[in-house]
Amino acid sequence: MSLGAVWIIARLELTQRLRSIGWYILLAVFAVVLLGVTGLAFAVYSWGEFVGAGVFSIVVNMVLLLVVLVSPTLSGNAINGDRDAATLAAVQVTAASTGDIMLGKLVAAVATGGAFLIVALPFLALSLLGGGANPLVLLVSLLVLVAEIVVVAAIGVGLSGLIARPLFSVATTYLVVAALAIGTLIVFGLGGLAIRSESTTYSRPYDSMGGAICDEWETYTTEVPRFDLVWWALAANPFVVLADATPTEFSSDGYPVDLFGQIKWGVRSAQQSPLEQRYDDCDGSWSTYRTPQEVIDSTVPSWFVGLGVQVVIAGSLFAGAWARTRTPAKRLPPGTRIA
Repeated sequence: MSLGAVWIIARLELTQRLRSIGWYILLAVFAVVLLGVTGLAFAVYSWGEFVGAGVFSIVVNMVLLLVVLVSPTLSGNAINGDRDAATLAAVQVTAASTGDIMLGKLVAAVATGGAFLIVALPFLALSLLGGGANPLVLLVSLLVLVAEIVVVAAIGVGLSGLIARPLFSVATTYLVVAALAIGTLIVFGLGGLAIRSESTTYSRPYDSMGGAICDEWETYTTEVPRFDLVWWALAANPFVVLADATPTEFSSDGYPVDLFGQIKWGVRSAQQSPLEQRYDDCDGSWSTYRTPQEVIDSTVPSWFVGLGVQVVIAGSLFAGAWARTRTPAKRLPPGTRIA
């Protein structure tokens, strides 16, 4: 395997993208969307002292959303598209090895996804003017975003080598990415609603004058969904991985100041058991209530498990495509064009 050959393959792939006017239109549309989103984000967070942190988190999540939506189209036909156009065989008879071709395609797909991040850099820099941004949050969130770009690109390139027809490989790439981004939410929601248990609520009884009797408790039971048993389904969601891995900043009253923390709070809250609730009228509080900071500090992070699942899926597909693309090929799907 040669780094020079990998770079040549990647450069050829990127040159084809740069020759297309549609690519520049896509980036321009993305910039316009980010401009509008950034303006709205400043309006949303204008009331707080962590404006920059909030705007930054929204822009980073928007970049990830665009990568999830667009990258399958750009990487899902990387291998079979060349085979269909009879240009892959011409490259395979050169000194470039199968590894050079696969890695070159992957580098080009990652660079394509990274182009959205480059377009977003001015808006990310603009968010810093709002103040309240933590350098560690900026660094970790961008590193996780890059990791997600690599994972989505590897899934697309892998499926393009395993599936003979470009249209089907692009569609399958969308299905795999949608399973991670949307399917995990469906499994979490339907699974939590399908599993139900009895929950006991404790409260103070009232006397004839309507006052609480503070030395007694009364109970009643009701059926509640058990999201705490299926919260793990969200671990592999790209947006959950990004939010859960990013360090959380809190306001003085223990609430997250950006979108990363709010998503993390929602996921971590799902880990809490709903089987016992206790409301004390004598002090006017739920004894089970905890601030978002207390919830996050007392629950289990899952981002490394989710990212690991994504890496296994992407790595398996990429390895399978590597084996399928290796020459000389012993078996190819019927009707496959070689040269």
